[in-house]
Amino acid sequence: MQRRTSNTGRSSVLQPRPRGELLWVHATTPERYLALCDIGRRLKSLRPDLSVLASWDPDLRLTGTVGCDIPTGPLADDTLAEARAFAAHWQPDACIWTGTPNRRVMLKHLRDQGTGVLLADLLDTELPHRTSRWLPDQRRKMLDGLSCIMTPSKTVRDRLLRIGFPAERLELATKLRVSAIPPGCNDDELSAMQQTLGSRPVWLAAHVKLDELPGILTAHRAALRLLHRLLLVIALDDSTDHEAARMLLKDSGLSYADWENGGEPDDFNQALLAGGDDLGLWYRLSPVALIASSLDPNAQGQSPLDAAALGSALLHGPGIHAHRDLYDRLAKAGAAVQVRTQDDMADMVVALSAPDKAAEMALAGWQSVTESATTTDTLLDKVQTLLDQREGTNAGT
Repeated sequence: MQRRTSNTGRSSVLQPRPRGELLWVHATTPERYLALCDIGRRLKSLRPDLSVLASWDPDLRLTGTVGCDIPTGPLADDTLAEARAFAAHWQPDACIWTGTPNRRVMLKHLRDQGTGVLLADLLDTELPHRTSRWLPDQRRKMLDGLSCIMTPSKTVRDRLLRIGFPAERLELATKLRVSAIPPGCNDDELSAMQQTLGSRPVWLAAHVKLDELPGILTAHRAALRLLHRLLLVIALDDSTDHEAARMLLKDSGLSYADWENGGEPDDFNQALLAGGDDLGLWYRLSPVALIASSLDPNAQGQSPLDAAALGSALLHGPGIHAHRDLYDRLAKAGAAVQVRTQDDMADMVVALSAPDKAAEMALAGWQSVTESATTTDTLLDKVQTLLDQREGTNAGT
């Protein structure tokens, strides 16, 4: 079994290279890592034999590495020996690099090997600087082997054109961000529930942990004092908690319907107990969604992307450590609000019962999570082109 020495000086065992095509992605921020893994997942649905290898900068701290086949961690030193060993072992068929192309030896070796490299999301602060005004500008030579450079910055584009990078391999694109593929739902079921609920105000508690449910029910009872027809939909995070959740609802004194056992809400029900399999339906029906599994400050939380993409104004607790960048982006856009107490939760549910306020937040969230959709689609097309070219080259050798 092969071994390599990492840039930390520790010996690590390389996993075997999987069979089939291999896409290598390199991230320089947590958000870029999530976006690249999302692109990998989408490509795998189009090319079932594709595997995704992910690496990231040494100073990058990731709370999890779920989403790629092989998370290798930081790269070793940028030496010819390391580049040769890496490329010989993994034999990537294509690469997406983000941020500064600071691995000059590695990128040159990939170019010499005929591996297509897409440089995505290059920002002003990441553009390589000229080392000396008195020496020949080496940046063009360094970047020339790249198949394409995508940047959200007109300044970067103009500077690259000035140093002679070919215009046909340079594209303006929005920032690279993870985008949502929201869950679907049964259209007939959606239409029927829209008729059943009518004009009733509805809010959803999604991904609810059992120990969070009592506090959510307390907040709901407080909101009911001002919104008498308010309906709470409870989507549990763990289906095995269903019976225990029924007991908590029964003890709470709230009138409820049990969706999982065939129940539907009537005008007198104040809560609807559902599982987590129909979130696509409940997000579409609920102007306000609490993304639970977050009320414990130490929790990792759940991704808010699906709820934002399907038009819900978002509430969440402080325990969002695994998805903090996403929540921070949504909060900055005015699409998400953190609640720390049951009173906070009740107050926000009441405040967002005003349709215009909830709609304003929902629109901000939808715009935030879909703004990079075109960039994602472009990268998908370009990677597929590189993989097809590689396949054609290999077939002819």
